Amino acid sequence: MDYYAAPIARLIEEFSKLPGIGRKTAQRLAFHVLNMRKDDAQNLSNAILEAIEKTRYCSECANITDIDPCFICRNTRREKSVICVVESPRDVVAMERTKEFSGVYHVLHGAISPMEGIGPEELRIRELLQRLQTNEVREVILATNPTIEGEATAMYLSKLIKPLGIKTTRLAHGIPVGGDLEYADEVTLSKALEGRREI
Repeated sequence: MDYYAAPIARLIEEFSKLPGIGRKTAQRLAFHVLNMRKDDAQNLSNAILEAIEKTRYCSECANITDIDPCFICRNTRREKSVICVVESPRDVVAMERTKEFSGVYHVLHGAISPMEGIGPEELRIRELLQRLQTNEVREVILATNPTIEGEATAMYLSKLIKPLGIKTTRLAHGIPVGGDLEYADEVTLSKALEGRREI
């Protein structure tokens, strides 16, 4: 039985649909919104609607953007011959924060996951292959997540890309900086051993 007034119960219900938001957090968010000034609540509402209405996928890399092509694809200083393939737009942001990558991206919008009914046709793989045929690409970096789904996606893409004569690489996996070996799992340690380099 819900003890809240109908509008509050609906707000809690909507917040609880967000990923990572449980019932208690949804309740806290709902009461925070109720305590906001009306113009602040209106600004939040407007920001959500504007984000939904004004964003779309970049026609080149499939990243989320408000201009097409996106600011990365239109940047003439970016190295167009190197494409970093990631699972989501959040991964683009993570890579950009390193300030180490000067190439361009391709966002798949997911990973192959038969358990969830996600096959290669649900991802932006066809668009990636079209890019590889129309542009002079010398390297594709597979930066999918180090999960079973991410690894399966990387292997699948590798089998499609290597026959095209394009260098295909995978991000190294291993021990995080500041991590202790005793707390690392066997898969992480084996990946760290595979990716070792001479110093």
